[in-house]
Amino acid sequence: MSGDRRPLPRVDEESRGFWEGLARHQLYLQRCADCARLRHPPRAVCPSCLSSAVEWVEASGRGTVYSFTVTHQNHAPGFRERLPYVLAIVELEEGVRLMANVTGCDPGVVRIGMPVFIEYEDMTDDITLAAFRPIP
Repeated sequence: MSGDRRPLPRVDEESRGFWEGLARHQLYLQRCADCARLRHPPRAVCPSCLSSAVEWVEASGRGTVYSFTVTHQNHAPGFRERLPYVLAIVELEEGVRLMANVTGCDPGVVRIGMPVFIEYEDMTDDITLAAFRPIP
């Protein structure tokens, strides 16, 4: 596994399906079983209809950069070794937005609207993080 020192996410009952999917290198999103609205981050109750009926659906893993920032200074262990890095909000083809790093390119080439696809960063046997790379 990774020698990365970034802090690991806390997995709870609401987010377990998301993290288990990433560990299998699949991106899953919550969908309300009553109104069919997709959502992220995972929650116990649908923000549209307040239903607690949840199902997990696989997402394409493709999207575009909706917004981003390039970090040039961070003294926290696990982050300072990665400088500079891009933190972006990626809008998936399914319409859901999630926050992740954009990797695999010089930070100076990242642009709003840039097409990206998911890549998986295995941190431990149980925890995998999502990142995105530009589509060539």
